[in-house]
Amino acid sequence: MTIRVEAMTGAALEAALDDVARLRIKVFSAWPYLYDGDLGYEREYLQSYRDSERAVVVGAFDGETLVGASTGAPLADHADDFAAAFAGTGIDLNDVFYCAESVLLPEYRGHGVGHGFFDAREAHARKHGFSKCAFCGVQRPADHPLRPVDYAPLDPFWRKRGYQPLAGAIAHFSWKDVDQAEETKKPLQFWIRDL
Repeated sequence: MTIRVEAMTGAALEAALDDVARLRIKVFSAWPYLYDGDLGYEREYLQSYRDSERAVVVGAFDGETLVGASTGAPLADHADDFAAAFAGTGIDLNDVFYCAESVLLPEYRGHGVGHGFFDAREAHARKHGFSKCAFCGVQRPADHPLRPVDYAPLDPFWRKRGYQPLAGAIAHFSWKDVDQAEETKKPLQFWIRDL
């Protein structure tokens, strides 16, 4: 299987965002996000990547078809969402590049694309002078009724990449789960590494 991983900015980034939105809806509907998304919300959410001059979308392509995507932007561009999570950590938001989602269709997993996503975003962050990269992952209870019995958390992969949980840095976001009628707030743990 040949998968091309490509970092996109500017017009190429903007052209890819609707496909990124569709991938987010599809991939995040599964555990652990269980996200019941829609294209209208996605377009509004992804606007921040259009607005940020230092944003990047890393695409995974099978031929010309986008089969996976990973996004990143300066954490300060998301200050309204994340400032509270970083309060008291002593970390300046301006030093941190935020690696947001990584979504990849299941049939393309296990071929090194996840490393390609991180490599490209970390290189982009270094190029723009950031000293740290961070991301956050949803925390779900171990006894959640929709947790697959064979679920393997990505913690070992993230640790191998040099990331560690940042003590006390937990963001809270609301979305509608696939099995729920209303949005509920979820905790997301930040992980961070020096570049």
